[in-house]
Amino acid sequence: MTGEESLANAENLLARLESARTQLEHTDDPERAIAILQELSDLAKEVEAELQRAKRAAETEAAAGPAPDAPAA
Repeated sequence: MTGEESLANAENLLARLESARTQLEHTDDPERAIAILQELSDLAKEVEAELQRAKRAAETEAAAGPAPDAPAA
């Protein structure tokens, strides 16, 4: 997976995180709130893992240098 793919995945996860946060703001049910908080916690962990993957991919790509078919800068 490339760094760009990992960043795209992280952006999707962040959108899901925002959606869950909005749901939390609009619920009055304590049990539903707890479930949403667990979902937020899980999503935050997934975002962190995806950002770490993106960082590693970017570092690997940088260390490998430009691709042979990449345009010259």
